[in-house]
Amino acid sequence: MKLAIITGLSGSGKSVALHTLEDEGYYCIDNLPVFLLSALACELVNRQDKRFQLVAISIDARNAPDEFESIAALLQPLKERGIRYEVIFLESQDETLIKRFSETRRRHPLTGGQRPLSEAISYERELMAPFLNVADLRIDTSQTTLHELRHIIRSRISERLDTKISLLFQSFGFKQGVPRDADFVYDVRCLPNPHWQPDLRPLTGQDAAVCDFLGASADVQRYKEEVIRFMEQWIPSFEREGRSYLTIAIGCTGGQHRSVFMAEQLAAHFKNCGRQIQTRHRDIPKKPAS
Repeated sequence: MKLAIITGLSGSGKSVALHTLEDEGYYCIDNLPVFLLSALACELVNRQDKRFQLVAISIDARNAPDEFESIAALLQPLKERGIRYEVIFLESQDETLIKRFSETRRRHPLTGGQRPLSEAISYERELMAPFLNVADLRIDTSQTTLHELRHIIRSRISERLDTKISLLFQSFGFKQGVPRDADFVYDVRCLPNPHWQPDLRPLTGQDAAVCDFLGASADVQRYKEEVIRFMEQWIPSFEREGRSYLTIAIGCTGGQHRSVFMAEQLAAHFKNCGRQIQTRHRDIPKKPAS
């Protein structure tokens, strides 16, 4: 059995993630009390029912705080039974969550009594913190649309072909902030900037002219080679520790040229090495619909 445990902050997209996995053939259980997790998982394994080969369970903040603090102990029986599980933690920035609750007019599950929304979000973030220590994958949905989140869930969880580590190379612009879900962050603002070339300014790091410009730079090539050398040395160590995912974020000023090019170059290299890779360009300008 493969078990996906979806958790995180209210308003960050847990329901979207669960529904996406349901569409992909997972047997889904919403808002399971956390103390039932290990017993339920073991029972589903014992049944040896084909319906339960792929199972997704969501857990939210409506549990006793001490139950979250002992989440590592609650997961231990799954390890002992050899149950393959992954903990996926979804989060967003506070201002994004406040905006989403205001737009949908839905009530936050922890706003009972006189607690305002902003305090409920902070309290939930504190409650759910123990899950971050056991999370295999963190997904920050602050700047992610519903369509993009569904794609991330399908590509990083549902479509994983084996137990090898999955690598996500994500470009971003420092102007829009560093991705909260990154395991490694590389700053490529020291490299030649196509922005100062008038003919390259409207293009992106996916366009041939920009690729030619950056590819001709010895500094760019040396930077890429050193990142590759580092990742090739340490990825096996993460695999030995049982990590399922690594997110490598590459940032430039605006997230349009250098970071996009470097993310594509690194992804291509590791794909050629037989690694399972994904790419995401968080801040690349959206092309207008034709």
